[in-house]
Amino acid sequence: MNRKIAACAAIMPAALVPSLSPAQEKGGVERPNVIIILADDLGYGDLGCYGARNVVTPNVDTVASRGTRFVNAYATASVSTPSRYSLLTGQYAWRRNDTDIAVGDAGMIIRPEQYTMADLFKNAGYSTAAFGKWHLGLGDKGGEQDWNAPLPSGLGDIGFDYSYIMAATGDRVPCVFIENGKVADWDPSAPIEVSYKKPFEGEPLAKDHPELLYNLKSTPGIGHNQAIVNGIGRIGYMKGGGRALWKDENIADSITVHALKFIEENKDRPFFIYLATNDVHVPRFPHERFRGRSGMGLRGDAIVEFDWMVGAVTRELDRLGLADNTILIITSDNGPVLEDGYMDDAANLLNGHDPAGNLRGNKYGVYEAGARVPAIVRWPGKVTEGAISEALVSHVDLFSSFGVLLGGRMPRGGAPDSRNSLSAWMGRDPSGREYVIEQANNRTLSVRTRDWKYVEPSDGPAEYSWAPGSETGYMKVPQLFNLKTDPREKVNVAADNPDVLRMMREILDKERGER
Repeated sequence: MNRKIAACAAIMPAALVPSLSPAQEKGGVERPNVIIILADDLGYGDLGCYGARNVVTPNVDTVASRGTRFVNAYATASVSTPSRYSLLTGQYAWRRNDTDIAVGDAGMIIRPEQYTMADLFKNAGYSTAAFGKWHLGLGDKGGEQDWNAPLPSGLGDIGFDYSYIMAATGDRVPCVFIENGKVADWDPSAPIEVSYKKPFEGEPLAKDHPELLYNLKSTPGIGHNQAIVNGIGRIGYMKGGGRALWKDENIADSITVHALKFIEENKDRPFFIYLATNDVHVPRFPHERFRGRSGMGLRGDAIVEFDWMVGAVTRELDRLGLADNTILIITSDNGPVLEDGYMDDAANLLNGHDPAGNLRGNKYGVYEAGARVPAIVRWPGKVTEGAISEALVSHVDLFSSFGVLLGGRMPRGGAPDSRNSLSAWMGRDPSGREYVIEQANNRTLSVRTRDWKYVEPSDGPAEYSWAPGSETGYMKVPQLFNLKTDPREKVNVAADNPDVLRMMREILDKERGER
């Protein structure tokens, strides 16, 4: 098939989609390498192959032209920690009460006794690794970590052979990389102290010393105004770090270099890589070689930086002759947000670009743009080139789908909400799930079927103070939208469709175990 076929080609008829063999349907035939590249806050409309304006993403678009692009793919939540938790565990985060947005010194949210996606691959003989943003806690208990010694529990306890990660996010302390459970390049002359309760005496705070914010200014009154690291205000208090402190402009390079090294070192055995970038999460401060490339300021330039990372990975796979035997998935943890704690002028510099891709909503909220995310799957010879799939798919199902592919045995209670959707993710099933469940920041749940979207009633603000201009969509009345006729979720038709409303409510009741 022509490898130059356009990424935005017409939807591929099912008869032309490469079929999985009967043995592949049962799983365990092949052991392809698997790389999940997970962007951060990248919107449904932020990539060229999804119709982006003013920002060019040639590397991602090339992957799409050689794979299948999904237009109805969902993260399980419109915020980071619960979304990532569900992807790696196959369990909806709302089933637990400790999976909301994690502070920087949170204890491990994924517990060592849980069976993870990394465990699945490790038990199938894979080398496993995690790179970049973690935001799922480290150590046994929150607030009690000793960052100057090996952590007693970490990613090695949940299936990862190697890890080079950020403890939380770029806007939270500690601002150091953690390599295999220890602070990378730890500086004994500058021992690290972290607190989310009180500042350290003598350490300047961003709210008091805005003149020290030489790289990026915090938005007044938002909260990213505590510790100062690399001329940028953070959430939380930190002291020390020395040479271990990251420079934000080098984060993408650091993550990428370590990931490429792992690929090189494991080229002769199957590997699984969870590559979670920091782009395009705040604080957006890409390397200077990307600045000015988008014409949309730092947020647009961070998208360009993300595209560069994708290109670096694909070129390395090509160089090592691994591309044909590697499943590459590109997606995002949740939808976009513009103003989010820093004065980077993201909203004013869009110049016609729509990060939500003509969907309603954003990160944190209940509407489609919060959890419907870009998703591209490339596996040469197995996944149709240049196809667009309308299948309804969810991140939560990747776990079980890989399990079927590998012929893995799931322990009792493992990945409880994950369902085998291998045929859909491989582009063979044009329909996918009957419904997906979405979770908002305040734990409001939504159900989306092929034609309908239901949002349960909830209390909450119209927007969050730290993300001015965002729309949460929280209402005290049920909301129902006919996505077939109203894809922008403009008209609440709950009162006119009592039978549909009842059906959607029953789906949530069943999932919650109330019936």
